[in-house]
Amino acid sequence: MFGIDWIDWIAIGVYLLLVTGVGLWAGRLVKGMRDFVMPRTFGKTLMIMHSFGTATHSDQAVTVASKCYTNGLSGIWYQLQWLFATPFFWLIAPMMRRFRAITMANVFEARFDRSVAVLFVGIGLMKFTVNVGLMLKGTSTVIDACTGGAVPADQLVFVMTVLFVVYGLVGGLRAAIITDFVQGVLVIVFSFILLSPMLQELGGWSSVQTRVTSATGSQSFFTLVAPGIGVFYVVMYSLNALIGVVVQPQNLGVCGAGRTELEGAVGFMCGTMLKRVCTVAWAMTGLAAVALYGTQVKNPDLIYGMAARDFLPQIMPGLLGIFMAALLATVMGSCDSFMVSASGLVAENLYRPWFPGRSETHYLWVARISGLLVVVTGVVFAYWLEGVVQGLEILWKIGAMMGVAFWLGMFWRRTTVAGAWASTLSAFAIWWLTSQTWCASQLAQLPSAHNWGMIVAKMVDGQQIPHIALPWQMVFYLSGALVVGILVSLATRPVDPGQLEAFYGLLRTPVQLGEQPAGPCRLPEAVVAGPRRVLWPSSNLEIPIPSRRAVVGFVAGWACVLVLLSAVDWLVAL
Repeated sequence: MFGIDWIDWIAIGVYLLLVTGVGLWAGRLVKGMRDFVMPRTFGKTLMIMHSFGTATHSDQAVTVASKCYTNGLSGIWYQLQWLFATPFFWLIAPMMRRFRAITMANVFEARFDRSVAVLFVGIGLMKFTVNVGLMLKGTSTVIDACTGGAVPADQLVFVMTVLFVVYGLVGGLRAAIITDFVQGVLVIVFSFILLSPMLQELGGWSSVQTRVTSATGSQSFFTLVAPGIGVFYVVMYSLNALIGVVVQPQNLGVCGAGRTELEGAVGFMCGTMLKRVCTVAWAMTGLAAVALYGTQVKNPDLIYGMAARDFLPQIMPGLLGIFMAALLATVMGSCDSFMVSASGLVAENLYRPWFPGRSETHYLWVARISGLLVVVTGVVFAYWLEGVVQGLEILWKIGAMMGVAFWLGMFWRRTTVAGAWASTLSAFAIWWLTSQTWCASQLAQLPSAHNWGMIVAKMVDGQQIPHIALPWQMVFYLSGALVVGILVSLATRPVDPGQLEAFYGLLRTPVQLGEQPAGPCRLPEAVVAGPRRVLWPSSNLEIPIPSRRAVVGFVAGWACVLVLLSAVDWLVAL
């Protein structure tokens, strides 16, 4: 039936209905906006799986397998770019929890003013639209490959969207966290179970290496850095990821839904490190596909689904259906987290200030309706998007647009409202400018631009068109945003010292178990802010002295990075 066995259809239907039922069951505890957007009741295990589930979805496996199929092992950096940022998550998560915020827009309002919060709402909704569209596009691609194009993928994605909207609008973030646990376990299992029959068919990993080298005629196919994806590429992608991760609206929930800040730190770093391990499996699948299918697959985005279709039924009847259901469910888990965060931005930071004094039930319905509208725009974007890799690159750029303003505001007291606006708008302007063909053509006339790899040629309508390489785009918009933000801040009125002291006081005061904040970005009553302990107390720099727990966790994170890279190197050397 539509290219797969009836037992696979039963597995898909039963699994999706069970996940939807669990989400609806979780909705019985939602009584108001705080329960819907930011429940703070979860322990370390659920926070790890929530972080993993929110960060992991089917388009990523598709992208990594696709890029490794076309570029070799260096394509792993299309997701592993976050690896070097991951140890910093141990430091970022407690900061996000100490904000005591419901949405990230609350944070920008507390540090700057409401206008900057509204700016963030606009960018956050833009990011959610791209993210939802990208995940739906990736899912339809996998379904298309798993069934050989027999399943009407767009219709199945529509059904999946209806299901996660239903339980997400009822259960909020609580439903997302609970369903992420089940879905996360399945993603981990399927990331590795697919490799076993592929390697058995090919005669082991050494045989894969021999066949791939013969098919591509290149020894560099098994190196982590290669022409096109080199050290500079990895450094800039990692820096862009670190700057942008703090302004991904859903990460406030990933860090802040735990009982205390320790749950958030463990969940954020360990959950995302778990994803890095799965990324290695996706990359190996892409490389094995070269040995299996050769280099003539016209659409590399189909590689991951093709491998699942050809090998999972050999292991067990119905396993392909469970695989497809698990991939669909990862998108459901991530999309409902995004939908809840988006609805919180609209209800808390746009609607409530304009229409104060309404009941919590009223604001809850506004949140649900606004979340639904974001999903609709994401579906429209999915139909517009030409490919998964294209959507991922757009997402990377949007994610960092307001990141420079955030970090300036965290570490430099002199950052002003005008500086935050100027930094963000200049980043968008430079992104637009460096995306224009005429700009790349002008830059291509400089000999140094070619020597430094600034210009790449892309085939458009049968013609080679110059483009500015993506890592160099990142250099331009990140450095431009930083310089403009500093200069404008120095030339404009500083933020009120009392407001700054209240804001930085949040970051100096650890979260206590069971504490009840007086409101978003406000300390609980009778709690006194901690003393200022910074590296340069006589300056405007607000760089805190790290605690012992921060140092130990940070070092442990880097140890995990080294272990993972060593494991990849060992696998390649087998």
